[in-house]
Amino acid sequence: MVRVNILDFRGETLNKRFLAQKLPRAAETHADIERRVAELLDTVAGGGAAAVTDFTERFDGVRPETLRVPESALAEAAAELDPPVRAALDESIARARKVAADQRPVDVRTELASGAFVTTRHLPVERVGLYVPGGLAVYPSTVIMNVVPAQTAGARSLAIASPPQSNGLPHPIVLATAHILGVDEVWAMGGAQAIGALAYGFDDGEELEPVDLITGPGNAYVAAAKSLVRSRVGIDAVAGPTEIIILADEQADPRFVAADLISQAEHDELAASVLVTDSVDLAEAVQKELDVQVPEAMHTERIEAALAGRQSAIVLVDDLDAGITVVNGYAGEHVEVHTVDAEAVGARITNGGAVFLGDWAPVSLGDYCAGSNHVLPTMGTAAHGSGLGVHSFIKVSQVIDYDRQALSAVAEHIGVLAAGEQLPAHGRAVDIRFEE
Repeated sequence: MVRVNILDFRGETLNKRFLAQKLPRAAETHADIERRVAELLDTVAGGGAAAVTDFTERFDGVRPETLRVPESALAEAAAELDPPVRAALDESIARARKVAADQRPVDVRTELASGAFVTTRHLPVERVGLYVPGGLAVYPSTVIMNVVPAQTAGARSLAIASPPQSNGLPHPIVLATAHILGVDEVWAMGGAQAIGALAYGFDDGEELEPVDLITGPGNAYVAAAKSLVRSRVGIDAVAGPTEIIILADEQADPRFVAADLISQAEHDELAASVLVTDSVDLAEAVQKELDVQVPEAMHTERIEAALAGRQSAIVLVDDLDAGITVVNGYAGEHVEVHTVDAEAVGARITNGGAVFLGDWAPVSLGDYCAGSNHVLPTMGTAAHGSGLGVHSFIKVSQVIDYDRQALSAVAEHIGVLAAGEQLPAHGRAVDIRFEE
């Protein structure tokens, strides 16, 4: 029997403090992981490709002849794809490109007065490192989710890093997807050492140009590495384990709810699967479905561990309004709404990386073929953060263009504000322009 924690929030005052203390969460990254990763990054910074190769042999059990994947291997992997897999990748890419195209911001020139202009420019990050994890699963979909918005933003240079298999190369589907997308720089390296390599670069034998931004999900070691290098390069986020939170009422189909909870638990023993409902009957029906469906799954032990963990639960609430409050307080990576008038309820979900409405929009759709991005904020960071998109690869710069008359019109204001801040040289820099 699958055991899921039951949390009864009925009758409680669901304020931010209560929810922060009581909502199920995975444990934070341990300090000893950060210490070990910091030492590893120091070694990579000083040792370059040789250090990365040593760590690859130590952690992945293989010593690649070269870290950079030959372009011929990318083309060969694409040529050997089964036709149904190629068709699925093509469809996923097409949908992702269509959504990304509508995300591209346009420059705006604002006229404040005669001769006074500020132009807001949206410029692509020049060089991006895209991390694609290996481990318990293979993620060609993550290649798509990282590459498509970066290309749409206009990034000049893309480098993919992914862990090698026993043959010294990343998984062939990952290589094939990179080739289909037109990315020819792929590195056979994973884990924290890959993050260090992308951040610091190296030129000992092989040459890897440092990147300006690193994106993509990974395990606790990858997350710690991204956190530690973000003073040197930009990062998208420090991601925790994957999570789903489902808001469901009595009309929800317990088979669908159970299947969707299982689909996220399949990722990792630390994955979070949370159901919020005002229906005890539905909660019991979902529990029965879990007992049926989990034993039928391929990764039964992993799923059982995730569902029984501290990060997963069935949360009982008084009514739908309370359920919405809980979901917004949780600020989950993936939010599913299985209620009457799911569209109206979904409009009230203001904290969620991606929100899936109704029976026919499971998280699996977003993972592969919705057109949305599946690299999303976790651990409550959807309260202030965003999923990966074109905006993630854009930096905003403003161009100020004033003529003499326009500056003169605000010169007195500048002088007053400069004096108030006790920075008189600021005011003097304006005044000197109008002296005869």
